[in-house]
Amino acid sequence: MPDLPPPTLRVRIDKAALTANWRALDAMSGQAKAGAAVKADGYGLGVDRVVPVLRDAGAEDFFVAHWCEALAVLAHIPASQLSVLHGPLSAEDARFARATGVRPVINSLHQARLWLESGGGLCDLMVDTGINRLGISPHEASDPLITRLEIDTLMSHLASADEDSPMNARQLAAFRQVLQNVPARRLSLANSAGIALGSDYAFDLTRPGLALYGGVPRSELDGAIAQVAYPQAAILQLRNLSAGDSVGYNAMFTASRPMRVAVVSLGYADGFLRCRGPGAALLHGESKLPILGRVSMDMIVVDCANAPELREGDWLDVAQHLPDAARESGLSQYELLTLTGRRFR
Repeated sequence: MPDLPPPTLRVRIDKAALTANWRALDAMSGQAKAGAAVKADGYGLGVDRVVPVLRDAGAEDFFVAHWCEALAVLAHIPASQLSVLHGPLSAEDARFARATGVRPVINSLHQARLWLESGGGLCDLMVDTGINRLGISPHEASDPLITRLEIDTLMSHLASADEDSPMNARQLAAFRQVLQNVPARRLSLANSAGIALGSDYAFDLTRPGLALYGGVPRSELDGAIAQVAYPQAAILQLRNLSAGDSVGYNAMFTASRPMRVAVVSLGYADGFLRCRGPGAALLHGESKLPILGRVSMDMIVVDCANAPELREGDWLDVAQHLPDAARESGLSQYELLTLTGRRFR
């Protein structure tokens, strides 16, 4: 097969910023060690790109959600450093964990039974302290199935760490109550936002995700976290509009004057959702190029008045400073990251 031609979508990963973000979060974790959540293909930036950088920065504990995510991560780290958060739902999952050495996170008595019946071994345990997603209930911590587990990391997950909510203290107290009855080598509660809550929440291991990749879930992280992903899209065609010409589906924009516009290789199939179109712009250097009309699956149209020098094939920057992009689009910073399409190279 011939080599692929040059892409019309690309994203630059600032490896130095990714390294600096992990080290900043590790320092903010105090006596605890920071791990790294790399689920959802490294939060949309690519496991093969981010895991080696985080590993070399010093991370030793990695987390994915699904079993199908494990092999890509294992290409870069030992199996003993990887945990699968969703745990074993079947005997096949348990056999895979035992065969590879990946640690399952046990979330229920059913999963504990599956794991023990498979032969057991080192695992992690999630206890629910108030978010009511995965995890055993605190009263189940004394169940014989749980007491038989060989637990490396006892963990829970904060529901409102990005807010100054009394729920944070309630979950902390509930976690402390459980850990008195569950022997484990390590304790882990804080995500990215939880790290900013201070040393009381850090315990032995923190599990940052969003902030590694440039997200700022709490103001305490402002200035410590740098942008990591810089997407760009190429201009496919330049067009001249006359007054009265409309642009895109449903003619949501109509030119009131002659205009020079660019058709850009970027659309909602690439994670640039329609909600990001109204009032937004792409960038060429310092010049803002307003988006005209609706975002299509594979294309958007921008006004080139502020950059008359543009040519077909030139690259435009997609504004992706996550806190700003979230405020402008109404999407969460998590959504903005993980929606990044596979067509970016």
